[in-house]
Amino acid sequence: MTLGVIIGNRDFFPDSLVEKARTEIIDVFAKLNLKPILLETTDSKLGGVETFKDAQKCAELFKKHREDIAGVLVLLPNFGDEKGVADTLKLSGLNVPVLIQAYPDDLSKMNVINRRDSWCGKISVCNNLYQYGIKYSLTSQHVSLPSSAEFQKDLMDFVAVCRVVKGLKNVRIGAIGARPGAFNTVRYSEKILQRNGITVTTFDLSEILGRANKLMADDAKVKQHIESINAYASKGKTPNEAMLQIAKLDVVLKEIMEENALDATAIQCWTSLQQNYGCNVCTSMSIMSENMLPSACEVDVTGTLSMYAMQLASGSPSALVDWNNNYADDPEKCVLFHCGNWAKSFLPDIQISNAPILGTSVGVENTYGALDGRTPAMPLTYGRISTDDPKGIIKAYIGEGELTNDPLTTFGNRAVAQINDLQGLMKFVCRNGFEHHVVMNASKTASILEEALSNYMGWEVYKH
Repeated sequence: MTLGVIIGNRDFFPDSLVEKARTEIIDVFAKLNLKPILLETTDSKLGGVETFKDAQKCAELFKKHREDIAGVLVLLPNFGDEKGVADTLKLSGLNVPVLIQAYPDDLSKMNVINRRDSWCGKISVCNNLYQYGIKYSLTSQHVSLPSSAEFQKDLMDFVAVCRVVKGLKNVRIGAIGARPGAFNTVRYSEKILQRNGITVTTFDLSEILGRANKLMADDAKVKQHIESINAYASKGKTPNEAMLQIAKLDVVLKEIMEENALDATAIQCWTSLQQNYGCNVCTSMSIMSENMLPSACEVDVTGTLSMYAMQLASGSPSALVDWNNNYADDPEKCVLFHCGNWAKSFLPDIQISNAPILGTSVGVENTYGALDGRTPAMPLTYGRISTDDPKGIIKAYIGEGELTNDPLTTFGNRAVAQINDLQGLMKFVCRNGFEHHVVMNASKTASILEEALSNYMGWEVYKH
């Protein structure tokens, strides 16, 4: 990750503090494997930004690296020049997240040559950015040393925010097939998404199935995909004919993603795929999601968008789930379920199987490819992004909880979730017209998502 760095300075504060801050932040970035873009000590006084000319130089430097810079860190080793910081960001034309840091004063060094006043300067810098209409993030403590563990966690959380914002503004989603007729719940607005930088490319399912049916069993690509699928999950009782169908479909989906530079997919499955092709696409979706190319079923485009956002925040795969069942009479627990498309990260006992519920209407023999597995205890971030067409906005809810090892005897992909005030959350979901699908991620990243989606994307976000 590459970040621009602005080191604020003010003429009547000690310059030595700027020099030391520059060295310190370079060391911190090296430790955290981050790349800084900042002025050299020969470009301005000690590499700081104080005057309008300094701001111009720093802005030009940022412009040269605009394709790489995902965010900007503002360091205030002393009070800093509020206009210098604001002018740099304005002149650079960067529209990226900004994190404001300020150094703490040492009570034993409150003399003229050591005093910082950064506590006060940070307020002034934020006031100017607010006036300029520049969005910014704050550290967990008002002042903190870059060398501290506290600041470094703030910085890495900020990097995650930058990842989410940059990813969402350029994401390309493939909508493969028509929305199942019985699923009005997954309706969405392509136009609202496009206004937010999210591109949806549509494909007719018949095109995909037609290409798959033209592939032969002895095709090298098909053989390769069968090997990959067998290495990914145990085939269990899945017949060889079904494995061949799954592999052929997997070949075509991979080609479609590469041909169209897709980051994620939402695929029609219920029930055209089973009736017209004879297998489930769950295994392929699981493989894609495990490889950070999230895939949602039932053409749930905003569901896969939610998977992508959570993946960007945590650096780990996400899964689309149903808010499915109560867990006995425990008001804080529920069962999460789906036919079987969760990423392998959630399913240590993964096995290719069939979908019994779907099989009652299309024949169980046509549903091989669904995965069977139970998710063990792990951290939980959950949430959902949705287009609210009547309001013309994108909205979301997010929160955290735990996945538990509570006993659960059933089939498919399944987990037990424990969430504080789960009943209140369900009331919010129902009253605000959210879908029955939610996304889970094995992380604690709700605050990162809230900052990215609300502050920088400008979406309406509820954090439970």
